[in-house]
Amino acid sequence: MCGIVGYVGKNRSVVDVLIDGLRRLEYRGYDSSGIAVAKEDSFSVVRSIGKLKNLEEVLRDKELKGISGIGHTRWATHGKPSKENAHPHCSNRTAIVHNGIVENYRELKSDLESQGRLFFSETDTEVLAHLIDMELEKGFSLLESVIAVTQSLNGSYALAAIEERTPGNIVVAKNGGSPLVLGLSEREVFLASDVPAILPFTRQMLFMEDGEFAVLNEDGVKLVDVSGEAILREPEDLEWNPMSINKERYETFMQKEIFEQPNAIRETIGTRISDDGKGIDLDEIEISPEWLSDVKKIIIIACGTAYYAGLIGKYFIESLARIPVEVDLASEFRYRDPIISKNDLVILVSQSGETADTIAALREARARGARLLSICNVRDSTVVRGSDDVLFTQAGPEIGVASTKAFTTQLVNLQLIALKLGLISGALQTDEVEIEIKYLKSLPAAVEKVLSLDGAIREIAQRFYQSPSFLFLGRGVMYPIALEGALKLKEISYIHAEGFAAGEMKHGPIALIDEQMPIVAIVNKGRNYDKTVSNVEEVRARGGKIFAVASESDETIALLVDEIVKIPALGEYATAVLSVIPLQLLAYHIARLKGTDVDQPRNLAKSVTVE
Repeated sequence: MCGIVGYVGKNRSVVDVLIDGLRRLEYRGYDSSGIAVAKEDSFSVVRSIGKLKNLEEVLRDKELKGISGIGHTRWATHGKPSKENAHPHCSNRTAIVHNGIVENYRELKSDLESQGRLFFSETDTEVLAHLIDMELEKGFSLLESVIAVTQSLNGSYALAAIEERTPGNIVVAKNGGSPLVLGLSEREVFLASDVPAILPFTRQMLFMEDGEFAVLNEDGVKLVDVSGEAILREPEDLEWNPMSINKERYETFMQKEIFEQPNAIRETIGTRISDDGKGIDLDEIEISPEWLSDVKKIIIIACGTAYYAGLIGKYFIESLARIPVEVDLASEFRYRDPIISKNDLVILVSQSGETADTIAALREARARGARLLSICNVRDSTVVRGSDDVLFTQAGPEIGVASTKAFTTQLVNLQLIALKLGLISGALQTDEVEIEIKYLKSLPAAVEKVLSLDGAIREIAQRFYQSPSFLFLGRGVMYPIALEGALKLKEISYIHAEGFAAGEMKHGPIALIDEQMPIVAIVNKGRNYDKTVSNVEEVRARGGKIFAVASESDETIALLVDEIVKIPALGEYATAVLSVIPLQLLAYHIARLKGTDVDQPRNLAKSVTVE
C-alpha cells in the first residue's frame, strides 16, 4: 500500500530524485513520509507526518548529500500516522523502508525486546531494522543479512535497506505480491513501487519477482535468489510517455483522467475489432469451441470499482454469450471454500495487478485448476504474471486514487470478451455482433459529447453538494453503474451515498426519501425503462430531489425529475459504459465544491497491497 523509492549514483542529487519519486507515488499513501541518505560511514534520516509537502518543508533547512538513498510514503497499517511511525526505520547501522505486512512481527518483537532491543514505533517494519542490524553485527554483508532475516518472516514485503559500512549499496527484497521495479541507467540505479516514480529518469526496467533479492550500486544490479545464486534477466525497455504522468492543463489528476477516457477507450478497442466489423481479436487469447463447450461457468473476481465492473461483466457475458457467471469479492473468495474445476474460467479484474486480495484469489483459483484470464492496466504486474491469458486495458498510468478511465476500459474489455464468447458459442449471430461493434466504435465520440456537458453538471453539483446523503438507483445493467456512482461520490467527497437496484427501493430504502434527499436515477431507454420510470414516480411522490441520467430521445423523463443529463443511446451495453461518465463528473464537482482532495482521498490508497 505504501510507496518506496530509492537511488544509487553520483549523476544527480539523491534528495531530488527521492522527493520527485515520492511525489509520483503519493497516491499509494500519504499520511507520513521520510527519506534516508547515505554517505561515507553514516546516513541521515528525515521524516515528517502528513503529506509530502511537509517533508519538503523540513528538508529546505537541511543540506543532505550522499551517494545513495531510500524514501517512503506511508499508508498506515500498524500504528497511527505519526512521525515515530513514519519510514525509514533505523537500528544502529541500518535504515529500512518497507511495503507490506509482517504477520508474525509481534512474536519477533517480543523476542527482540527480551534481548534488550528498544523500539520507538508501533510498526512491524522496525522489527526488520533490528533483525538486519543484528545480522550485520555478526559480520555478514547487508545482502546476507537481508536474506537471513526474510527467512523468519510471515507475510508480504517489498523492502529496501542501506547501512553505514557500504553507503554505495542498496539491498532490496520482494515477496508476497508487494511490487518492486528497478530502473537502470548509466552509472546509476533507481528503485520504486511503481513505474511512474522513476520513468522520468529511465525506461530500462527490471521487474522483481517474489523470492528475489538484489544489490544496487552505480555499477548496476546484481539479482539473486535466496541461496545467493545469480539470476539472469534482461531489463525491459518501456514505452510509456513521461508526459502522461503530469497534470498538463488540468487542475487534478482525476479530472485529467476523466477527460482522457475517449482516447483510453479508443486505444483499448484498438485492433481488437476486425476490419470488416464482424469479428473480435483478443490479443492471441485462444478460445476454441471445443474448450468453451466444456466450460461450466465463469467466475469474475475483483475488489472495489473493479468488482462493480465485474458485476456489469456478468450482465454482458450472460446476456451475450449465455454462459453462467458468478462474481466474487476477492477478499471473500478464498474464505468461502469456492467450488471450482478445471472446466471453469476465472476472470480477474484489477487496475494495478498488485491488489493483495486479488492475488490471493488468483493463487486459490490456480491451485484448483481453473484457467485464469486477467484484465489489467499494468504490464508485468503480479496478477498479469500469474495468469494464463491477459487482456490489457490501454488506459495509461492512472494516478488519481478513485478509478475512472481504468473502470471504463475494464468494461470495454468485458464487452469484447462477451462478444467473443457469444460468437464462439453460437449464442450470437454475426449481424448481432456487428450491431454491438458499431456501438462500441461509436463510444469514444459519445464520451466526448458527454464530457462537453461538464459545465452543466457542475451547475447541478452546486445545487446538491451540501446534501448529507445520496441514493443512486438503476435496474439491470444500470444497477452496478449506480453502485459505482455512489462509490465515486463517497470516496472523494466523504458524503454518505448508497446504490440500490431500483426495484428494491420499496423494500427498505424508500424510508429514507424526503425533500432533503437527492436521488440519482439512471433511466436510459432499454428493457427496464418502464419499470425504472415507475420507481422514479415513487421517489417523486415522496418529495425526493431527482437527478436523472437519461437517453437523448427521452422526452417523458424530463417532466418527472428536477435535473437531467441526456446521453446518446448506444444500445444496452455500450450505453452502460457511457452512463458512468456523468456520475464521475457529478462526484468530481461535488468533491471540489466541498474542498476535498480528489486525487488523494483520506484513508485510501491506489494499490491495496495488504489484505
